[in-house]
Amino acid sequence: MKIICPHCLGINNVPHKESYLKVNCGKCKKSLLEPHPANLSSDDIDRVLSRSDIPVIVDFWAPWCGPCKMMSPVFKEVSGEFALKVLFAKINTQDEQFLASRFKIRSIPTLIVFKNGKEIKRISGALDAETLREFVSKFV
Repeated sequence: MKIICPHCLGINNVPHKESYLKVNCGKCKKSLLEPHPANLSSDDIDRVLSRSDIPVIVDFWAPWCGPCKMMSPVFKEVSGEFALKVLFAKINTQDEQFLASRFKIRSIPTLIVFKNGKEIKRISGALDAETLREFVSKFV
């Protein structure tokens, strides 16, 4: 399956298994199992969404947003629990206003789930860890 590296956004072919002890990116050599949401921009969003074989959950946020700041560590924590099953990504709507407009973001934080390049679900508002886990589990 094609897995996007959250560090360098390189595309990796990884065999499908139930669990992995070690998987590193072929490009940057960093671990694909490390909890680290990818930071996306207008330059790479379409490539990431269309080439990932696993669901991509994008957090649309802004640095001045209180609920976004509260949810950021939760998003990172939960991302580690779904390594190689879901790609977690973030888009800063202050820097990427075109993407906020393109995806019709009306409030932040907003999470959008993409599968095969298409939006399949969205939810707005800060989520606690348990609620985020339940939300993500529906798409694995």
